Amino acid sequence: MGTPAVIRRGADIEYEDLEAAEGLCKGVLIGEDEGAPNFAIRRFELNPGSQVPKHTNEVEHGQYVLSGSYVVGIDDEEFEVSPGDSLFIPAGTVHWYRNEDDSTGSFICVVPTGDDEIHLVE
Repeated sequence: MGTPAVIRRGADIEYEDLEAAEGLCKGVLIGEDEGAPNFAIRRFELNPGSQVPKHTNEVEHGQYVLSGSYVVGIDDEEFEVSPGDSLFIPAGTVHWYRNEDDSTGSFICVVPTGDDEIHLVE
């Protein structure tokens, strides 16, 4: 029959603070642990005043903004994003985040399953 369907309740998601940036946390909504063979769905929260340094990822990722307004830098441009906005960031693209707003920014991020090594850019 293949891989079974999975329902995860929001209350069951555990969030962890990330070392890459103070004020950034991540929860894996669906991933390999839930039997997803091709992609993972993650939810990030970026606290007011927080920023994520310039970095690249080894995998592409798509994002959907859930709440707040924050700045996303991609290559040499900066964009203010808000709820309902979507982003596609190809593998190897330099990007960063900065929350200058008074409210927490949150977004969904979809990536291929497997290792996603992050490389900080000086």
